[in-house]
Amino acid sequence: MTVDRQSRTVAGPELALVDLGVPGLFDEDEQESWQDRALCAQTDPEAFFPEKGGSTREAKKICTGCEVKAECLEYALANDERFGIWGGLSERERRRIKRDAVI
Repeated sequence: MTVDRQSRTVAGPELALVDLGVPGLFDEDEQESWQDRALCAQTDPEAFFPEKGGSTREAKKICTGCEVKAECLEYALANDERFGIWGGLSERERRRIKRDAVI
């Protein structure tokens, strides 16, 4: 999916070009800001979504030096991301955090 901030439109393989008509919708906001600065945005996304049983070492190593690691983890927990490495943690590690927070 692609987003054109100037014309406030969204396009992708499953979407036709749509004018969302919401002024300011694509202004720089906190979420986009941290995602733009994330080290994973500059690397191979395959490392962050390994096959089941695959190594997460490479992705976690990249996350250790990322300035937005905390924001990434917060996003993943708030949005119930079930796949991939987010904020330096695997799905299993994030589930543990959420489970411990409930107790």
